[in-house]
Amino acid sequence: MLWLIAGLAVFLGIHSLRMLAPGWRDARIQAMGEGPWKGVYSLVSIAGLILLVWGYTQARPEADILFVPPVWTRHLAWLLMALSFVALMVANLRAGRLKPLLKHPMLLAVKLWAFAHLLANGDSASALLFGAFLVWAVINRIAVKRRDTPLPPPGPVVNDIAAVASGLVLWALFIFWAHEWLFGVSPVV
Repeated sequence: MLWLIAGLAVFLGIHSLRMLAPGWRDARIQAMGEGPWKGVYSLVSIAGLILLVWGYTQARPEADILFVPPVWTRHLAWLLMALSFVALMVANLRAGRLKPLLKHPMLLAVKLWAFAHLLANGDSASALLFGAFLVWAVINRIAVKRRDTPLPPPGPVVNDIAAVASGLVLWALFIFWAHEWLFGVSPVV
């Protein structure tokens, strides 16, 4: 599990700089410029993501079973993942009524994704991976609330319709095809 832990440390570490070391982060942006900073940030993020995915695939077959999830948790995970994909699209598309209502839809998407996967997987590698993301998202949401970041003004409802429709399409693609193709595990079986 060493590579999984290393990947989590790198990926979540770089994504935690704004809440843990905002002064250091701002000084780096000032010294490097925003473009180069985003480049370094992206490279470190990609390296962390590769490490944690590789580490998870290495750790999962040998991971201890903590519990055997009941069948109903799979169905609840499907529902939570549908909501997660909708929140993801709300975060990435123009604001409608949902974006200011959800406040920070990207963090909500991460929390729903992590919780859904904690419900559906009972091994220690999954508990580490998805538990770390859930804890990170909760702490980050608290930090964002303390920063008092202004919310976007509400936009037209058509933007919400686009977010919900595209989120559900992405969810269906993931459930019925992409999850197994990317990760070798079908959530439908």
